[in-house]
Amino acid sequence: MKTLLIMRHAKSSWNYPELSDHDRPLNKRGKRDAPRMGDHLHRIGLVPDRILTSSAKRARKTASRVAKSCGYSGKVKKLEALYDTVPGVYYETLQALPEKDQIVMAIGHNPTMEQLVYLFTGQRELMPTAAIAHIELATPSWEALVLDTEGTLVNLWTPKTLFSN
Repeated sequence: MKTLLIMRHAKSSWNYPELSDHDRPLNKRGKRDAPRMGDHLHRIGLVPDRILTSSAKRARKTASRVAKSCGYSGKVKKLEALYDTVPGVYYETLQALPEKDQIVMAIGHNPTMEQLVYLFTGQRELMPTAAIAHIELATPSWEALVLDTEGTLVNLWTPKTLFSN
């Protein structure tokens, strides 16, 4: 059994029209929500063994805030391939992970995050900004992960469901 935490990046700012999509930063709400989501993971004992993130600035900043607040001690792995991509790239990335990693967090963008939840669980779920889907995968190893690997959606947390404001 492997655990996958799928997270959509926290809320980004649209205040800088001169910036490319890749370079948009987090806004005030995103800067607040990302560490709160990490605190939640820490409180429930779900600290990742590895964090993978899209190379987009808003995803990288989400990852660094979540990592710090959940007590993650490793290095966040930034991957260009996870920006503006399809679910298959996530599968390939996960298949290459070391077996010692039991809990992996992948931070990226919609619609891919929602598609991944559906492909792994068969459940269509909305993934608003900073949402985290906790999925238990019926696979003994990352290498054995395939498109029809079954997963169970254990929980889906959003800032709105966890925090009143």
